[in-house]
Amino acid sequence: MIRYSIVVPTLNERENILLLIGRIEKSGLENYEIIVADENSPDGTAQIVKRLQSEFPQLHMIERKGKLGLGTAYITGFKWSLEHGFNYIFEMDADFSHNPDDLVKLYHACESGEGDMAIGSRYVTGVNVVNWPMGRVLMSYFASKYVRFITGMKVHDATAGFVCYTRKVLESIDLDNIRFKGYAFQIEMKFTAWTLGFKLKEVPIIFTDRTLGTSKMSGGIFNEAFWGVITMKLRSLGKRKAIKN
Repeated sequence: MIRYSIVVPTLNERENILLLIGRIEKSGLENYEIIVADENSPDGTAQIVKRLQSEFPQLHMIERKGKLGLGTAYITGFKWSLEHGFNYIFEMDADFSHNPDDLVKLYHACESGEGDMAIGSRYVTGVNVVNWPMGRVLMSYFASKYVRFITGMKVHDATAGFVCYTRKVLESIDLDNIRFKGYAFQIEMKFTAWTLGFKLKEVPIIFTDRTLGTSKMSGGIFNEAFWGVITMKLRSLGKRKAIKN
């Protein structure tokens, strides 16, 4: 039986988490389990998830000791998923910027063999972003252009955080060697999979900014991505492998 895990990091998402779990249940994805990796949210997100576990047996809780970084939250969820035998592992935000109905689209892109890693892309068919200020749209869009130029990776949305991984991708990546902790983690995971020779498939989605809760974006996150991409590229020179079958 094919099994799917959906890793959802949370930091102060009490307004969204119950709604998200209900929407995932209606997405059409079957045999899934949700792994919430909570960063010790002061707003009580973890307590809400614990109460929901009796109603949703497919819901799992990983409690972390504090705000340790988005990347480490995902890696914790990825490792748990691999240890428990999941075939496809998703990552998505808790704030509804990623539509749960698109989970099935990402899965089909991997299951069909089009990609070893399917990326929910805001920019592969233009700019599909709703309710973001223009300045943030431009920063995100040109950040991906910058990553594409520096790395040579043919991905239009390198910072996308809505992804489906096949098991073989995450098994092949040395997760303990992923260096970025913030949003640049998204770039490093794609770039690492690409340098290992895996196929990256972009699936067009519509990204909608959160309506509940508070964004965690900051200037420090942008700086990590800007300078980190250069060092990441330099470390990778000579490591690009042939495309895997």
